[in-house]
Amino acid sequence: MKAEILYLLLTALLTGVLWIPVVIGYVSSRGALTPAGYKKAPDTPLPDWVNRANRAHQNAVENFAPFAAVVLVAQALGISTPVTQACAAVYFYARVAHAVIHISGFGRFRTRTVLFSVAWIAFIVFAVVVLEHAL
Repeated sequence: MKAEILYLLLTALLTGVLWIPVVIGYVSSRGALTPAGYKKAPDTPLPDWVNRANRAHQNAVENFAPFAAVVLVAQALGISTPVTQACAAVYFYARVAHAVIHISGFGRFRTRTVLFSVAWIAFIVFAVVVLEHAL
């Protein structure tokens, strides 16, 4: 398995499990969902960490599709370079760290923003390399 595909798989797994802290937070704060909760969602306040976990999951979902598209295009075109491999790894690890920092609420040094930016730059560099090789 090429490194880029491995990191795409790991990113998919990360994105696919980030809903778990949200559900744990909902259940621990509001109790199990009742039949009435399916008609109208409970509106009792949630702890801040649950809201942050939900935003971290949403952010991961929003950023997964573009990353996946670029990795899959590279795969389809047979493009794999040391740069694309490094970008895929950096993207994944930055997304893991972003989720942890976001959920924890750590707010020093604009860490969440820095990690998001690192992942975004890795994505852009990966895309540029793919475009350069494809054109």
